[in-house]
Amino acid sequence: MAARLIRFNKPYGVLSQFTAEGKWQGLKDYIDLPGVYVAGRLDADSEGLLLLTNDGQLQARIADPRFKMEKTYWVQVEGIPGEAALAALRRGVQLNDGPTLPARARLLEPPPSVWERVPPIRERRAIPTAWVELVIREGRNRQVRRMTAAVGHPTLRLVRAAIGPYTLQGLAPGTWAD
Repeated sequence: MAARLIRFNKPYGVLSQFTAEGKWQGLKDYIDLPGVYVAGRLDADSEGLLLLTNDGQLQARIADPRFKMEKTYWVQVEGIPGEAALAALRRGVQLNDGPTLPARARLLEPPPSVWERVPPIRERRAIPTAWVELVIREGRNRQVRRMTAAVGHPTLRLVRAAIGPYTLQGLAPGTWAD
């Protein structure tokens, strides 16, 4: 059987597993392909690129941090990060489970053109928001959210735009392609 790699634009509220749990939907509501498995994960409250494959070795190369496949995130944060916050992300920040590796971080101006989130994020009129592109090679639990919070800019919305060479290009939320 030929190796198959599926790119899926995971909507908000969908788990990185086929089975639904509690208030969260499962992948089976979107993908009906026998024999494919998730390569890596993306939290239910995050959106964007999720890769699935029927090839165990490819799954390991994508998901295992030892292979250091870059993951690119577009992160809508509270407030406007200044150069000091971005520089801290670039150096690596101290989290409760140890320091992160250095990341690539830049303000996205203009903001990326992404779909409306359902439900929309909670915005506060008195606090502006900004979009940051964060490129990391690790995959700790809720790492991007913890990194932006550590530099004083809590994450409001998180969209994974790419994993290595694979991108969201041409995928509407809830759709997939080979």
